[in-house]
Amino acid sequence: MEIQIKPLSPKMGREIPLPAYATPGSAGMDLRACIDEPLTIPAGGRAKVPAGFAMALPGPEYVALVFARSGLAVKHGVALSNGVGVVDSDYRGEVTVGLINQGQESYTIQPGDRVAQMVILPVEQAALIPVAELDETQRGAGGFGSTGKA
Repeated sequence: MEIQIKPLSPKMGREIPLPAYATPGSAGMDLRACIDEPLTIPAGGRAKVPAGFAMALPGPEYVALVFARSGLAVKHGVALSNGVGVVDSDYRGEVTVGLINQGQESYTIQPGDRVAQMVILPVEQAALIPVAELDETQRGAGGFGSTGKA
């Protein structure tokens, strides 16, 4: 699959690497902070971090999902403020990463730091069909721990 990418900063591809897979087995490509100076997120604070590019997915059968970097989340409490970012196939603006610092100390992001990872996945738009009743299952309407201890 090929995805068109448009650098929005002259730093992209020069000072700051374009999104890339770290290893041949990586599912997600690293997104880096395209910022001019260090950005400090205080404990409990949030920040919108530009990734420095826009892109065009091949069509509505694909989505780009942005996930937290596990090292940032586990070691520093820095994760995505919205859980998972969704980049729709028809979006052409800059990819940005919303971060939240859930740690006890401020965390500083340097220009070019890896701040998230992006996975490209197939997606199918479902046709919703209103019905009066749904088929029965063993689980039924049980949720939130109904299948056993969490």
